[in-house]
Amino acid sequence: MDGEQRTKDQGPRSKDQGQREKSQPFDFPRGGQSTIRNHQSPIANNQQPATSNQPPTPGPLLVIVGPTAVGKTKIAITLAEALNAEIVSADSRYLYRGMDIGTAKPSPDERARVPHHLIDVTTPGQPWTLTQFQTAALEAIDSIHTRSKLPLLVGGTGQYIRAITEGWQVPPGDPSSELRAELEAKLSEKGVAALAARLAEVDPASAARVDLRNPRRVIRALEVALTTGESFVAQRRKADAPYAVTMIGLTLPRPELYARIDARVDEMLRLGLVDEVKALVQQGYSWNLPAMSALGYKQIGQYLRGECDLPEAVRRIKSETRKFVRRQANWFKPTDPKIKWFDVGKAGIAEISAYIVSNL
Repeated sequence: MDGEQRTKDQGPRSKDQGQREKSQPFDFPRGGQSTIRNHQSPIANNQQPATSNQPPTPGPLLVIVGPTAVGKTKIAITLAEALNAEIVSADSRYLYRGMDIGTAKPSPDERARVPHHLIDVTTPGQPWTLTQFQTAALEAIDSIHTRSKLPLLVGGTGQYIRAITEGWQVPPGDPSSELRAELEAKLSEKGVAALAARLAEVDPASAARVDLRNPRRVIRALEVALTTGESFVAQRRKADAPYAVTMIGLTLPRPELYARIDARVDEMLRLGLVDEVKALVQQGYSWNLPAMSALGYKQIGQYLRGECDLPEAVRRIKSETRKFVRRQANWFKPTDPKIKWFDVGKAGIAEISAYIVSNL
């Protein structure tokens, strides 16, 4: 799949979606953007040609992480414009065409300002594996380097970020359709707990490490263990990262972040989230697809199937999003020495960019 799919391939969207960012409370300090405008690309400064006795210097990679709704999109675009950068998405939900409102995907206007990669590269009916993402992301990053521009990896999907920055050696091989169908059928019939119990039997090491509440992770671990006869986590080895990584984290106090989440969910409803989910179902996408279990889509599906009313679905989205934020924190800890954290309620864009420029 092309890792450089751009805005022109994007499907129809709500005419109001471009207003999404206006509802977010973070504003850059007046004049902050001008302090870093037209900064020379770090690629030109950092990458030196190889000699016969010296390997090439790894190209720089700027990474922005943080919880959902903290404002990564807005800050990343402003930084990318200033630093001659292109953005590589590390959000598993941004991969899918037609899933725009419920994922808070960057708007067409935002994507026109800065080149974006790994957005709208597949359909909800064709989920990507971690291996597919890693391959496409590495290709996108390397292509950005060839243009003497700075790659900016941005997202909140912990596995995606770590797979790139820690050089994960992801277990190879595509799952057999027969095994996947068997596991999917068991999931539908008996639930994720039955699959988790099976994983504990065949691969206890992985059962102790993966999120047993996440059916996609459990199924993938089972596929690897049953296909190769080896532990999923044992095969997921690390290697040296191929880039010189500078990682920053964006954060907010939890009460402020939760208030943003609630406001964003309300805005998604106003922009037409219910109609977006209806359209996906009308196109033939099953409720059982991994993409349709994403936050917002799963709960609106419960409403559309008559399992709850709309206010209850909205309450569930907000509640589950808060739980998701807490799980994200397991991937990006405040004590991680590799991440420089900024409270976006206090730090301005000039402070963030000054740190980046001095550390690339």
